[in-house]
Amino acid sequence: MAQLYYKVIAYLEANGKTKDDASKVELVNNADGKGDIIETWGVEGLSKPTDQQLTDLESQATTIYNNYKIKRTRKRAYGRWQDQLDEIYHDIDAWKARLQTIKTNNPKS
Repeated sequence: MAQLYYKVIAYLEANGKTKDDASKVELVNNADGKGDIIETWGVEGLSKPTDQQLTDLESQATTIYNNYKIKRTRKRAYGRWQDQLDEIYHDIDAWKARLQTIKTNNPKS
């Protein structure tokens, strides 16, 4: 089950908004056992989603979350940009091959 944050992102993207618009949404957890809820919704031109609308976006939200995890894994594997520049300088073909291996081993959904 995807987290509410990723469902909100999926809802925004499905309605012509961007991930940046999520900064206008405040999620909270009241520790009442019901999980996260949308506390405030400040996205202009788009109404707050219903629970059903968010549930309908479960698959898209899971894909967004999985791609986030892959992006984070790739970023760690790529290493610091300073080290990559040194690697490019010494052997650009080896650098390209290494990055392609990282992408192959960590495909996006």
